[in-house]
Amino acid sequence: MTEFREFVNTKHSLALGSYEELWQWSVTEVEKFWADVWHFTGMVSSQDYTEVLEDVPMSKIPKWFIGARLNYAENMLRFRDDRLAIITATEDGLGVQYTYAELYEQVRICTNALRKMGVKKDDVVAGYITNSAEAVIAMLATAAIGAIWSSCAPDLGPSGVIDRFGQIKPKVLFTVNAVLYNGKTYGHIEKVKAVVAGLPSLESVILINGAEFDFNISDVSNGVSYENFMATAWLSQEPLVFEQLPFSHPLFVLYSSGTTGKPKCIVHSGAGVLLQHKKEHIIHGGMTRDDVFFYYSTTSWMMWQWLVGGLSAGATIVTYDGSPFKSTATRLWDLADELKITHFGASAKYLQTVQELKQDPMNSHNLSSIKIIYSTGSPLHHEQYDFVYSNIKKDVLLGSITGGTDICSLFAGHQVEGAVHRGEIMCRCLGMSIESWDDNGKPVIGQPGDLVCTKPFPCMPVFFWDDESGEKYFNAYFANFENVWYHGDFMEVNPKTGGVVMLGRSDGTLKPSGVRFGSADLYNIMVAHFFSEVPDSLVVGQQYKNDERVIMFVKMAEGREFDADIEKRIKSKIRDELSARHVPAIILPVTDIPYTLTGKKVEIAVKKILKGETKLARTALANPNSLDLYIDLYNTKLNA
Repeated sequence: MTEFREFVNTKHSLALGSYEELWQWSVTEVEKFWADVWHFTGMVSSQDYTEVLEDVPMSKIPKWFIGARLNYAENMLRFRDDRLAIITATEDGLGVQYTYAELYEQVRICTNALRKMGVKKDDVVAGYITNSAEAVIAMLATAAIGAIWSSCAPDLGPSGVIDRFGQIKPKVLFTVNAVLYNGKTYGHIEKVKAVVAGLPSLESVILINGAEFDFNISDVSNGVSYENFMATAWLSQEPLVFEQLPFSHPLFVLYSSGTTGKPKCIVHSGAGVLLQHKKEHIIHGGMTRDDVFFYYSTTSWMMWQWLVGGLSAGATIVTYDGSPFKSTATRLWDLADELKITHFGASAKYLQTVQELKQDPMNSHNLSSIKIIYSTGSPLHHEQYDFVYSNIKKDVLLGSITGGTDICSLFAGHQVEGAVHRGEIMCRCLGMSIESWDDNGKPVIGQPGDLVCTKPFPCMPVFFWDDESGEKYFNAYFANFENVWYHGDFMEVNPKTGGVVMLGRSDGTLKPSGVRFGSADLYNIMVAHFFSEVPDSLVVGQQYKNDERVIMFVKMAEGREFDADIEKRIKSKIRDELSARHVPAIILPVTDIPYTLTGKKVEIAVKKILKGETKLARTALANPNSLDLYIDLYNTKLNA
């Protein structure tokens, strides 16, 4: 960060002294800033740009770096030496490792094998695949060709995969024969067969040995083993040719959650994601070639792209497949020590579980290598900040980050020069002109409001799939405020620290008696004062007698019973700490809280249930049957 600020000051004869001054300049001088990021982070292109930003309104999705020709994979593979690029790990131990030179060779072979299969620019290649070296290789090979990549993790069922891939019609599918999770091996072939049957566009299915499990490859239509696929180009000396593409050329298709309807197919350019990730890793995170980067993620989550983005900094990335709590409950902390991980990432849900398990990594492990602990997926509660610094590591930067699938990157996050403040994300990211706006479209500081972005940024989606008119795209981001990106999160900016407090989703905010607040306010109280009795809870609003009432569902700790006493204490504490309007009208015990496969609480689906809607998509849920609990409660106790 210091080096970049000095770079900017020298180039533009400025005297920017603080992060806040640099951020303000970055969102005022948008074109100068992003051009500086391009040069400072060493973007590789065969043809230079002639114009940084197209002069059209933000809602028209302006093109960036017009005239440039480049390739995502070429940038990710610009280092071709003997430093480690990828270390693979599972529950059982470490797997294959590749240096940058070896990774380049693997991508060369895979790229040429795909070309022999007939894959060309703009074709779609999909992965129903684990977080593995093969997934990274297949994605980079796809990018080298100029084709489009999309992936889902094996924990997503066939109907969920078909709902997603069926829209984009992949030509080739990479998948696995089996998966190892929580100490057990699960055959994957029956799920693969169901997916293949539902995707008539497929011409080839490439099967990777994900775990030791017997199967007959002839059972899969157009199936070929990964080894035989790679062998078609193994002996060839054909060079790795990187298709040179415009900055806006599509590479990634990501998906909305699909918890309230058919998933939207969100298409990102490779170059936009690349530039943004280089900014976040190199400038914000201080990542260098000496660092080891781990993020616990599956290939369904945008954090997988963020993890792989560490290659653009020349760091070593660690892929992990399996449960984070097997073969030992401290598996990820074991890895951190074994591999000297410097940048360690997981979900807020993971850190919550570590706390629930009463783990104490500070005393059970060394962890001296860790410089940054990342957390995302949901807001990090105040007490989780305390837990990290008291039970995991004192001298660490706790980087709570927020962004999303919509931008495949961050709006707010970490920066290595600043101080961490309890309950806050450190800063608004450079170049991201985010503000908190009230219902009248006016910016507010120190007050809750909707997260908006007022200036264009390179990683805006280039389009939505099957949305030729652009109507779906416009309605998703620009229907609320003219030429201003509406993200759908509820937030607050601290005027003293510049930090960001995330308060939940805008469509999940609560508004009893006209007073609007986020569910995170109540979750913070529950974690701070009732965690040992109520380790998890869910809060939604329900329309009731021309107003909205707040309903809280509580999951009791093992051996604890919900009774009038705990109900009274919860309501009293919320009233004392917040206000009378924050107090739930009803508190009900449940045995399960619904979560997505990526660890996010599912408020909106429950809110829909409390409106009487019962036909909900469940394929993206980690515990889909949990919704039945809420349907029963609606029918028996909450039918307003």
